[in-house]
Amino acid sequence: MADLDFIFMLTRNDRTVPEAAGHVATALAAGIRHIGFKDVGPPLPALRELDRMIKAGGASSYLEVVSLDRASEITSVRAAIDLRVDHLLGGTHVDDVLPLLRGTGIRYYPFPGEIAGHPSVLNGSIDEIAASARVLAGRDGVDGLDLLAYRSGVDVPALMTAVCAATDKPVIVAGSIDRPEQIEAVRQAGAAGFTIGTSALDGRFPARGTALEAQLEAIAACL
Repeated sequence: MADLDFIFMLTRNDRTVPEAAGHVATALAAGIRHIGFKDVGPPLPALRELDRMIKAGGASSYLEVVSLDRASEITSVRAAIDLRVDHLLGGTHVDDVLPLLRGTGIRYYPFPGEIAGHPSVLNGSIDEIAASARVLAGRDGVDGLDLLAYRSGVDVPALMTAVCAATDKPVIVAGSIDRPEQIEAVRQAGAAGFTIGTSALDGRFPARGTALEAQLEAIAACL
């Protein structure tokens, strides 16, 4: 089975934290090579500095869109283009986003299913979400999917397995992962990676300590 990518999100409750720059340095020192942030929180210049630090440290950058209305999402996508992030995660307005991303080189992973609220939750049945995933993944310019599996109300392992089976494109499982058993379920489902932010920043992941260094070490050990 292929290795998983751990994407460390500089976020708490779907917002980029004010102290994100310091966490980038900690993550890079711990060998983390996939680091992301949300489009909610610090202003654009601060996000630009985060992206610069991530890339300067040899890691790939990710911006995850959590704005639900069309206008806000387009603003966020334009910010991602301005920042020149490596990957754009999330969002739901695919028809509007694809023309904007064309030619940028940014890899795009929208949300399948019906997304609501902030922090975002995933609504719908397994069949409905898998059908959405199949349609989205079939679009030219969609490089993969960003699945809020652990923010759904269905059987999560079954959902992840169904979505991964619906496409050959990579699936990233995002949101509310806070223990090794969940990471193993992500692996068994066939996903390409997962994101963790709040649980690491709040010291909730089982580890030798609650400090971020210990949290990242424990999460990386699950790969």
